Amino acid sequence: MDQNTTLTVFVGVTALAFVLQLICLLVMLLTVRSMREKVTALVPKLESLIDASQKAVADGRQQILEVTAKTHEILDSTKRQMVKIEEVVNDASGRAKVQLEHAELVLDDTMTQAHQTIAAVHRGVMRPAREIHGVAAGIRAALGYLVSGGRPSVAQATQDEEMFI
Repeated sequence: MDQNTTLTVFVGVTALAFVLQLICLLVMLLTVRSMREKVTALVPKLESLIDASQKAVADGRQQILEVTAKTHEILDSTKRQMVKIEEVVNDASGRAKVQLEHAELVLDDTMTQAHQTIAAVHRGVMRPAREIHGVAAGIRAALGYLVSGGRPSVAQATQDEEMFI
């Protein structure tokens, strides 16, 4: 092969390469136009979605701010109420303690008076009853001695008397 033929072949191959590139570029152009049409159709939908999402975010932000404000109000109110409840509980516990001490004093006083009353009843009722019982026992013994006519015989000795005999 001579040089002209080789050059012609290379030029032909290069021309063929350019034609193939042109075909590829045309196919890519058609594909890009097709995609552009599809994207162009989607742009209004995307814009409306973006607007809706921005509005939702703004509304959500506003609601979060309102909820946060109400939560702070509730917390402040709760703190105030807790302080009041603590004061009431402290006051009630203090009063209950005083009342318990007072009740204990009243109970101690009542118990002392009950003991004094029992002691007085014991002295006033039981002592005379014992004395009457003692006098009655003495009279019974005297009558028993007089009726038996003297000293008892050993046969009539009681068990207590036998222990000392």
